[in-house]
Amino acid sequence: MLKFAKLSLLSLALAGTPMVSVMLSPSQAEAQAFSALRQAIAEASSTEEQLAAFYRERDFQPIWTTADAADRRNALFSALADAHNHGLPTQRYDTTDLVAAFESATNPYDMGRADVQASLLFLQYARDINSGFLEPGDIVGDIVHTLPRRDPLELFTEFAASNPYEYIATLPPQHPEYTRLQRAKLRLEALIDDGGYGPTVQAGSLAPGATGTSVVQLRNRLMAMGYLDRSATATYDVRLQQAVLEFQVDNGITADGIAGGDTIRAVNRSASEHLSEVILAMERQRWLNFERGPRHVFVNLPDFHTRVIDDGEVTFITRSVIGSRDSDRRTPEFSDTMEHMVINPSWYVPRSIARGYIPSILAGGANHLELMANGRPVSRANVDWSRVSAGNFPFDLRQPPGPRNALGLVKFMFPNRWNIYLHDSPDQHLMTHEVRAYSAGCVRLDDPYELAYHLLAAQEEDSRTFFDTILQSRRETQVNLETPIPVHIVYWTSWVDTEGRLNFRNDIYGRNAQLRQAIQNLGVEIRGVNS
Repeated sequence: MLKFAKLSLLSLALAGTPMVSVMLSPSQAEAQAFSALRQAIAEASSTEEQLAAFYRERDFQPIWTTADAADRRNALFSALADAHNHGLPTQRYDTTDLVAAFESATNPYDMGRADVQASLLFLQYARDINSGFLEPGDIVGDIVHTLPRRDPLELFTEFAASNPYEYIATLPPQHPEYTRLQRAKLRLEALIDDGGYGPTVQAGSLAPGATGTSVVQLRNRLMAMGYLDRSATATYDVRLQQAVLEFQVDNGITADGIAGGDTIRAVNRSASEHLSEVILAMERQRWLNFERGPRHVFVNLPDFHTRVIDDGEVTFITRSVIGSRDSDRRTPEFSDTMEHMVINPSWYVPRSIARGYIPSILAGGANHLELMANGRPVSRANVDWSRVSAGNFPFDLRQPPGPRNALGLVKFMFPNRWNIYLHDSPDQHLMTHEVRAYSAGCVRLDDPYELAYHLLAAQEEDSRTFFDTILQSRRETQVNLETPIPVHIVYWTSWVDTEGRLNFRNDIYGRNAQLRQAIQNLGVEIRGVNS
C-alpha cells in the first residue's frame, strides 16, 4: 500500500510539471523541457526496437508519467504484486527501482527515463504471463513449441488505448484449464500452510480388508486430497477402496482399488511436489496460449492417450504408444496441422532403423522389405552382393502395404521435420500396458480406424464405408482432409479436469526435473520448497 500512496502523491506532483503544461503554454522553457523529455524517451527506448517504434509513433510522449496516467501505474503495480499467484518469477518484477525512479523524477529528462523503465517492466511481465517466462527449447531440446510471443508494438498500442485494469486482465491465458490450475495452486498453498497431506503411508502395499496404522495413514492422506469424506475408520473398507480407485484414475494407475506399490508411491507424494507440478502446468498453458482450433487433435504424451477436441469437448479418445525413453526416440512436443491420411501405407524405413536390418538383408533375410534406389524398386536377384557391405549399403528400404506393415493400415499425416505422425500398429498387444513408451518417436493408436471414421465424418456422408472400401482395395491411397486439423503434441503431467479434479502423470522423459530446476533458478516460489 505504501507504493500506491507514493504513486498517488507523484501524480499530484506531475500535474504541475512543464511536461503537462507544454500543450497549454508553448513558451521556450516548456519547449526545452519537452525536448529533454523526448530525448530521454528516445534514448532509453532505443534498446527495444518495437518499444522505440511505439514511442516514435506517439512523438515520444510518455504514457506512465503524466498526471492522467495514475490508473495505468496502479494497474501495473497491482498486476506485479499478484504475479506470484500465477507462478511467475517475482524477482523479475521488483518495483523498488521503478518507484525510486518515479519519486526522483523531478525534471523532464528523468521523467522520460522513468516512463521507459515502466514500459520495459510492463513488457517483461506481459510477455511472461502471456506466453511463458521460460524458453523451453533451450532447456529441453525436445520441446519445440513455437511460443505465441505477442508483438510489443501491438501490445503497447492496445494497452495505451484500453482500460489498463481490463487489458492487463486479458494477458494471462483465458482457457478454462488455466483458471482451474490457478485455483488448484491456491488450494495447495493453503493446504501446505496447514501442514500438507499428513504422515506418509508406511506400507509397501495395502488391500481391502487390511487394518492398522498404515490404513489410517492412507485414509488421512486421501481425505486431505479430497477423495474421502471425514472418516474414523481404521479398516480398508468399501469407501476407502472407492477412494483409492478414484485416486488411481486421476493418477494414470490401473484402477483396481488395491493400493499397490505404484499407488502408495503416488499417494506419498507431498503437497509441495504437487504444487510444483501445477506451477509447471500453468507455464505449459502459456506456451499454448493461442487459438488451438475449434476441432483439434490433442496428444498428451505422459497420459498415453490421443483425443479429438471439438469446441472444448472430447469427442474421441484412444490409447496411444509414444516414443521410448531412449534419448533419440522420445516424441517431441510441437504443434502442426494434419493435412491428409494414407490408407494402406508403405513404410519407408528411416536410416537410423534401416542400419539394423542390413546384416539380415546381406544374409538373404528381411524379405518383407523391398530395396529401393532413386524411388524405384530393385530386384535382389540383380544385385552383386559380393560388392555390398553394411558400410556401403546403397539402398533405401521400403515395406509394402499390408497387415504386417510397421505403420499398420492407416497413418495420419502432418508433415514436419521430425517425421512424427499418428499411425496404426501391428503390435496392438502393447496397448494393454500401463506405461506405453515403445515407438521410435511416432504416436501409435489403439483405435486408428475409429479415428479415421471420426475425422472423415466431416466430409463423407458414410465415412465408415468410404474408409473400409479403400482399405479393402489394399492400394496405397492418400485421402486429403477438406478442412486441415491442428495437432498439438504436449507433455502435461498435471492438469485439472472439468470436474475440478487434479490429475497427475509420471514424468516419463524426465523433462519436469529439468524445467523445475530452471524455474527455481529464476526464483519461482514453490511453497514448502523455497518459501
